[in-house]
Amino acid sequence: MNQKYQIDEILFLDIETVPQEHDFSQLNEETQALWQIKADQLQARTLEEAQTPEDYYERAGIYAEFGKIICISVGYVAKKKGQLQLRVKSFAGDDEHTILAQFSELLANTHPSRFTALCAHNGREFDFPYLCRRLLINSMPLPRCLAINGKKPWELNHLLDTMQLWKFGDYKHFTSLRMLANVFGIPSPKDDISGSDVSKVYYEEKDLNRIIQYCQKDVATLAKVYARLMLETLDFEEIVVEEVE
Repeated sequence: MNQKYQIDEILFLDIETVPQEHDFSQLNEETQALWQIKADQLQARTLEEAQTPEDYYERAGIYAEFGKIICISVGYVAKKKGQLQLRVKSFAGDDEHTILAQFSELLANTHPSRFTALCAHNGREFDFPYLCRRLLINSMPLPRCLAINGKKPWELNHLLDTMQLWKFGDYKHFTSLRMLANVFGIPSPKDDISGSDVSKVYYEEKDLNRIIQYCQKDVATLAKVYARLMLETLDFEEIVVEEVE
């Protein structure tokens, strides 16, 4: 990832995911059995005290085989009357197929004519593969920029990852977006909920707008963190929320 892109060439994105069902008991018998295997693996890996599959189910949303996408927020930097602004748009709802279709249409219409790179925090380990897997699960074709199966690392320069940029080859090191925002003096996006709250807010509080706002704040912070990693400072005069057509 040694190619440097102009800030207005990049589409910044973040996704929010939840377990496919609110409760473990709502899964069919086969999926329950498969989650039992996953829960056993998690327990063995973390050396935690024995817990039931139900106890672990709150983590199901981070696995594309057991989760689903409820929000994709994207943002790009534009200039209007000499002032920088971040324009954000969110595809969100209960119908994952519709969310993915809208996102795919955006990519088809704007990449690479408008954007030559995509950027996400931990995108190479989470956002990009999760999107690809859920697209295939929904029987949808992969957008050209996400058709990355079997690609060599140097063929993925258009997929930027702020966490990878921060690692400097240290593959044991995980750094959250919140941490990078803090070390760079960028106001934290986590002023309302955290990723672990998303499932509860979605299923119990049924407050999708709150999740959308949380996701959009992450996109704004992501853009500023990327700029700092490139030894630049990005100050928006305003954040403009675009409606989904």
